[in-house]
Amino acid sequence: MKKIRTRFAPSPTGYMHIGNLRTALYCYLIAKHADGDFILRIEDTDQKREVEGAVDIIYDVLKETGMNWDEGPDHPGDVGPYVQSERLPIYKEYAQKAIELGAAHYCFCDGEIGENEKDPCRNLTKEEVQAKLDAGEPYVIRQTTPTEGIADFDDEIYGHIEAPCDSLDDQVLLKSDGYPTYNFANVIDDHLMGINVVVRGNEYLSSTPKYNLLYDAFNWERPQYIHLPPVMKDEHQKLSKRNGDASFQDLKAEGYLPEAILNYIALLGWAPKDDQEIMSLDELIKAFTIDRISKAPAIFDKDKLTWMNGMYLRNMNLETFHNTVKHLYPETITRDVDLLEVSKCLQPRLDRVNKDDVAPMVDFINECLPFDAAIYKHKKMKTTPENSLEALKLALPAMEAWEDYTDDDGMMHMQMDLAKAHELKNGRVMWPIRVALSNKQSTPGGSVEIAHILGKEETLNRMRKAIADLENWVKENPAE
Repeated sequence: MKKIRTRFAPSPTGYMHIGNLRTALYCYLIAKHADGDFILRIEDTDQKREVEGAVDIIYDVLKETGMNWDEGPDHPGDVGPYVQSERLPIYKEYAQKAIELGAAHYCFCDGEIGENEKDPCRNLTKEEVQAKLDAGEPYVIRQTTPTEGIADFDDEIYGHIEAPCDSLDDQVLLKSDGYPTYNFANVIDDHLMGINVVVRGNEYLSSTPKYNLLYDAFNWERPQYIHLPPVMKDEHQKLSKRNGDASFQDLKAEGYLPEAILNYIALLGWAPKDDQEIMSLDELIKAFTIDRISKAPAIFDKDKLTWMNGMYLRNMNLETFHNTVKHLYPETITRDVDLLEVSKCLQPRLDRVNKDDVAPMVDFINECLPFDAAIYKHKKMKTTPENSLEALKLALPAMEAWEDYTDDDGMMHMQMDLAKAHELKNGRVMWPIRVALSNKQSTPGGSVEIAHILGKEETLNRMRKAIADLENWVKENPAE
C-alpha cells in the first residue's frame, strides 16, 4: 500500500481564513492518521493578488497550531521546488506535452470564451498555428476537452460524479505570461510530488472532471479526492474575509488560543465516534477518519468557540494560565498586588484572553468604584442595603482582628463562623463584604479572594467607606 501524501497549497494572498485553516488541518490529520506525509506548497501563480508577508503568515499559523510539514519550501524533499513561481519551466514542458498528446492547443483569441463553450482555435491546422507563432502573435495554451462522452470521478464525500464532456469548456492551462493557471499547475504538481490524496473545497467539484482528463491524457494515476463542504457564517452566507469574518489572526487577537481554534475547526464538518469535544492535536490524529466527514455545510458558531476556549483556559494549571494572561495586567492593574492571586480568581471565569474581557473583571482592584446601593440587593442571598449595613458592621471588627489575609481557608471559616454566630446564612455576611470591596454585581472571586488580593489595609478602608455610604443612603431613604 502506498504511503499517504497530502498537500496544503495556499495562495499567499493575505490572512489565513477559517476555511483554509480547516483544509490544512484535514490534510494534516488524514496524512498523520495513516503515518503519511503532509506537504506544504505555495501556489503563487496569481502574482497580482499576492500580498507581501503572506507566506510568512502561512508558516507562522501552521507552526503555531502544531501542523508541522514534512516537505515544503523551507524543508525541501526530492520533489521541489515547492513554490509554483519557481516551477515555470516544468509547466511549460508539460503544456507542450499536452499539445503533443492532443489534450491541449494554442489559443490566439482575445478575451475569454463562454462558459461550457469550446475554443474555436482548437480547429486551427498545424500550419495555421505555426504561422501565428512565427508572426509572434500572443497566445495562451488551453485544454482541449472532448466533444462527446462522459468525464467522471469518485469523491469520498460526494460519491460518484459525472459531467458530459460537451459541457466542459476549454480552460486556460498556461497564460500568455508563461504562468500556469491553478487548474493546470495543481494537476502537474500533485502528480510530480506524489500527492495521492487531494483535499480541497467543494467549489472545485465542477472542475475536477477536467483535471482528470489531464491525468488520463498523461496516463497518470488519479488521486483520491476529498471535497469539503463550505464553512458558513449562517445558513445562507459563506465565511469570507471580504465580509469582515474573522481569520485565524483575528481570532488570536480577540483572545482565542491556537489549540482551541484548531480543536473547534476540526469539528466544523467532522465528528468523532464518541461525544468527546475537547481534543488535543494528538487525539485528533488518532480519531480522524474520512468517513466521519459530513457532506452538510458547517456553520461557524463563535459562541461555541468561546465556550471551548474557556474550557482550555480552565484546564490549564495555574502557572500556565498566569503566563498566558499576565501580559494584560500592566494595562489593567496599577496597584501593587499579588498577580498570581488575580489569575487564580480569573481562571474559572475567563473565556478569552484580551484586555476587553479582563479589564471589566479587575477594574475594582485599582480603586474603589462608585457606590451603588442597588448592588447590595440580592434576592437569592436575601440581602438589602439595610441588612448589608448590619452585616458589614458585624464583620468589620472580625476583619480588623484577622491577621493573615493570605490564609484563604482560615478567613473563609472565620466569616462563616461569624454568620453562624448571628444565625445568618453565609451569603448574608460574605456577599456584602464582596460588594463593599468591589462595588460590582459580579467579580472573579468572593469576599475572601478579593480581600487576599487587596490586602488588609485596603480591605478595611473599603469596608469602612461602604459602611459610611450605606449609612448615608439609609438616612436618605428611610424604610416605609
